[in-house]
This record gives sequence, C-alpha cells and structure tokens, in this order.
Amino acid sequence: MTDHAAAADLLLKNWAATTRIAALPEAARPKSRGEGYEAAAAVARQSGSAVAGWKIAATSEAGQKHINVDGPIIGRILKSRLLPDGSSVTLGDNIMRVAEAEFAFGFAKDLAARATPYTQDEVLDAVGSLHLSIEVPDSRYVDFTKVGAAQLIADTACASWLVLGPAVDRPWHDLDLSSHVVKGLLNGAVKAEGTGKAVLGDPRKALTWFVNEASTYCGGVKAGQFVTTGTCIVPMAVTPGDAVTIDYGVLGTISCRIA
Repeated sequence: MTDHAAAADLLLKNWAATTRIAALPEAARPKSRGEGYEAAAAVARQSGSAVAGWKIAATSEAGQKHINVDGPIIGRILKSRLLPDGSSVTLGDNIMRVAEAEFAFGFAKDLAARATPYTQDEVLDAVGSLHLSIEVPDSRYVDFTKVGAAQLIADTACASWLVLGPAVDRPWHDLDLSSHVVKGLLNGAVKAEGTGKAVLGDPRKALTWFVNEASTYCGGVKAGQFVTTGTCIVPMAVTPGDAVTIDYGVLGTISCRIA
C-alpha cells in the first residue's frame, strides 16, 4: 500500500527548506492519478494550513508538453501561500522562476462530489465572483518534467505563491473570456500577451473541467474557495527586483514585486 503520509511529509519538508528530491521513494510514490490526489490531500492535512482554493496546471497543450503530462492536473492553494494585490513575493531558491496570469473564480455554493458530471451552467451558477491573479509556481522535484502526472499532482500541481486580487467590481458575466486579451508587464514593459483561449479554449470550460475533476478525486469544492484556471500568457521569467503587472483590460490590473 502506498504511504501517502510519508510522501506528504517529505514534500512538505522540501517545500519548507526550498530543497528538491529526484522523485518520491518507491513506497511513497503514487502510481496513478487517483493516488496522486490522495497524496496531495495528505499534504494539505499535514501542512497545518487551511485550503484557500485550487489551481489548474497544464491547461494548454504547450504547458502539457512542458511538464510531460497528457492533460491538466489540479492542486490545492494553501492559505499560508496566498498574498494580496501589491505584495512582495519571495523567490528564494524557486527553480521555476516565472509569473503567470490567471483568471480565478470564487465559489458561492458548495459543489459536492457526485457520480454524474456537472454541466457548465451548473458550475457557473455556483460562481459568485471573478478575481485576477498572479501565480508564481515552484516544484519540489529536481526535474519536474520527468516525474509524471501522479507525482506532480502529489506535489500540489507545482503550487507555491498566489497573488489574488479582490472580486472584480465590473460586469464580467457577459464577457467572452476566451477572446479576452491579457498582457503581462515586467518593469513597465509588455513581455507577454495572450487570451483566455489558452486555458482549454475558454476559462469557463477549464472551470467546469476542474469541478468535475475535484468531484471525482477530491471530494468536491466548498463555498468560499476559488480556483485559478491556468495561465493566459506564456509564463514570464522573473528575477528578484522585478515588478510584475498583469493587465486584464476592462477588468483591471494586478501587480506584485519579486523579492
């Protein structure tokens, strides 16, 4: 039987020390997507932090190729790793060293685990808010492109820091988020540009996929939680001292400084 508690303990120790492992030891290594999510749940339980929300990783074909997975994966965002707009984000020994621009949806209703898939309309009906966010991901593996989906899932889908803005106070429900332009600025200069199409074709589609993945493997989603639906731009390389701003057009901007 795979020792998920041991996997969580090892991952959390490396997270705290910003150190890496080549892979989880055989006895603690998840062998399937489902086991990966069991290990990730153990990480959350043993972290001592509440789960504030969730993330989706690898929502684009390029992202999937980059980390060598055959589809998206999800991870929990711990409350201890959540920062407000304008924060300083400590990079430290982060090996990914990128900033990503992501739409985040806040849930106003529980979506419990169930056997039948949720429809997009059901999912959107449970959404109470839209937020802007900047993710600064990281991995606890020496080479995160080689360990496979199950171990990446166990490691909270490369979660690290998330800068989350307040609820967008402008009308957004009728916007076509798939064609909505998002720009990434580094020290005042535009370095990346993309649209919501980068995330499974539409952030709403990615949102629905997430809810059904969480229903299948993670016990569902709770009101008050949120999910970031994947980067709309090619991740921007960052170094300490950089000022990052993401411009979401009519929806506003969000920023952070890399320390």
